[in-house]
Amino acid sequence: MKWALGQTAFGVVLACATILVPAQAKMTESAGTGVAIALPVVAGGITLLKNDREGSFQLAVTTALTVGTAYGLKHLIHECRPFAKPCGPGSNNWDSFPSDTAALAFAPAQFLWQRYGWEYGVPAYAAAGFVAWSRVDAKKHNWGDVAASAGISLLYNELLTTRFRKHSGLSTNLQAGPHEVYGSVNYSW
Repeated sequence: MKWALGQTAFGVVLACATILVPAQAKMTESAGTGVAIALPVVAGGITLLKNDREGSFQLAVTTALTVGTAYGLKHLIHECRPFAKPCGPGSNNWDSFPSDTAALAFAPAQFLWQRYGWEYGVPAYAAAGFVAWSRVDAKKHNWGDVAASAGISLLYNELLTTRFRKHSGLSTNLQAGPHEVYGSVNYSW
């Protein structure tokens, strides 16, 4: 079931990418942006399907912190975008490092890996890898920019994401003796 749900999530992300990828190579950036937006939506959907409120909260927090940190660093560290080299005085292309689009993709990918395991993480990381590649291919970022975003995501998810354990609250017990059978049903909340 976990593997099938992970494959389904990956299929949804790839479908989004396929719809958004036109024949021209210049549109790769748009496809990558679409996948970056789809990844947290798909991850949020998985938490809802699993009735995992704690996971939904952890996803929201780690994604907000990852993207927020990337956005903040981008305005503190002035690195020129690859398409604009060299950046001259007064240029507004000094916001290459780190990639906030890649941060938006890697945060849910790392969350899915840590919360639900590799069955969810591998497809999500493949999609996040596509986003990273699309940013580099469009000359919006260098590989170091997207790797930094992945590292920020890893840090926050390591600190805040816990492993999912399904809590049904319902337990049953059946015991048999030589002349009787005892059964019990317990519910705890």
